[in-house]
Amino acid sequence: MPFAEDEVRIDLMCGVGDDGHWHGTLGVNVEAGALGRLGLHPDQPTSVVAGPSPPAWWHAAGERYATRRQVVRRHAP
Repeated sequence: MPFAEDEVRIDLMCGVGDDGHWHGTLGVNVEAGALGRLGLHPDQPTSVVAGPSPPAWWHAAGERYATRRQVVRRHAP
């Protein structure tokens, strides 16, 4: 991954919903400086890349992970 361990924070927020079932949500926070190294910053237009792209292996690993993962719903929406 292009981020150091201390640059990413993952929070789990859980609670009982209106239907009485437990529900969880993940919040992922990345420090602004870490995003800046990838060319992402508040002054950047979304159509222009201002920094180097992550290496090819990083993209390939993300695609492999995405195709392996399946969304499993345990409760009806």
